[in-house]
Amino acid sequence: MFEEYRSFSIDNNGIRIPGLIGGSGPPLLLLHGHPQTHLIWHRLAESLARHFTVVATDLRGYGDASKPPGEPDHANYSKRAMAADQVAVMHELGFERFLLCGHDRGGRVAHRLAMDHPEAVEKLMLLDIAPTLAMYEKTDRTFATAYFHWFFLIQPAPLPETLIEASPADYITRTMGGRHANLDAFDPAAIVEYQRCLAQPGAAHALCEDYRASNTIDLEHDSADREAGRRIACPVRVLWGQHGIIERCFDPLAEWRAVAEQVDGEALPCGHYIPEEAPSALHDHILQFMKTA
Repeated sequence: MFEEYRSFSIDNNGIRIPGLIGGSGPPLLLLHGHPQTHLIWHRLAESLARHFTVVATDLRGYGDASKPPGEPDHANYSKRAMAADQVAVMHELGFERFLLCGHDRGGRVAHRLAMDHPEAVEKLMLLDIAPTLAMYEKTDRTFATAYFHWFFLIQPAPLPETLIEASPADYITRTMGGRHANLDAFDPAAIVEYQRCLAQPGAAHALCEDYRASNTIDLEHDSADREAGRRIACPVRVLWGQHGIIERCFDPLAEWRAVAEQVDGEALPCGHYIPEEAPSALHDHILQFMKTA
């Protein structure tokens, strides 16, 4: 699915982050979401490589990346720690400043990366998320019902891990297939790969720790930014699915304008999984936004 790309594996303080790099032009880092891997970009990889040096990685705890046991305060799965992984990857590849696009959990890592490392991010694109702090503060019954996993995965270990490990393949198909596009939006080979990765030892725990961090230490970091008046300085484009829960429950442009200086964006005719449901529309947005001065 990633022809002409080469694989790499980079260590950041004992955490192994694997990925693929291909193409030529300005560096563009792509970060995936839950419960997936870098493979979400497979429908865009060839076309984007004609315009950018594309780097697609697995986040800490996902895919074939390291899956360390969670710390008591979940700090090693904070978006701050996960963002530092990605900065280390780009530094090792020779890129001190780059374009950044993140979907779902990858968007939350990208948000933190742009806050903690403003010198590294030239432009930021966020796919189908509102800020984590805003989403927790404005949770209602509709959101909690649709995004039940936000509240299931944060339960104390090992309850959610035990249930996921009973059938990782079923967790993938029911979680991903339960949204707007059902499983029809996904390449069957990609589903098999997502299932393989979630079945690895420690994968369910890592997934839960990501969400536990978002409900604890990540909220502390986001609250500290708000109290200090820190905002994302680089241009931000926000895209979301018009058939998804972000459209239904939040005002994404207003929420992102509360935490960033320059924000534009729109809804796309799809559900949550934009890179796989609407690759052409996303491709056009990436080119228009990332390549303009």
